Amino acid sequence: MTTKALFSVIESPTHPFLTPLYNKLGIDELCFKHMRKLISKIKKVQPDYIAVEFFYGYGNNYAGINISNLDVMLYSLQRYSPDTKVIVFVDKSERQYVDKLNDILALHAIITLPIKEAEVIIALK
Repeated sequence: MTTKALFSVIESPTHPFLTPLYNKLGIDELCFKHMRKLISKIKKVQPDYIAVEFFYGYGNNYAGINISNLDVMLYSLQRYSPDTKVIVFVDKSERQYVDKLNDILALHAIITLPIKEAEVIIALK
């Protein structure tokens, strides 16, 4: 049995702590505090999954080009790791904006906070 790899980007305290669950499922987790570090890593290593939080860009500096904090990472995945499955955690107040990201790269799972462990297990199977 091959061990699966999951990269987590933890940009806020609301990111769910799922390391024990990942360990129980036999998934190796590598955590990043900054999206740019993740992007640098996926140029060298292609994980099976990426777990990230979605933050809508209400008044971002991108002049309306980007939807959220995930756009640049998704464009990088298209090029360097197109088979990686992206699991997005989102606050229910921002859930309406997430589907726009599917135009960049199809998201594997969208899980509304607060998460239910069963939803994560289903996304990882």
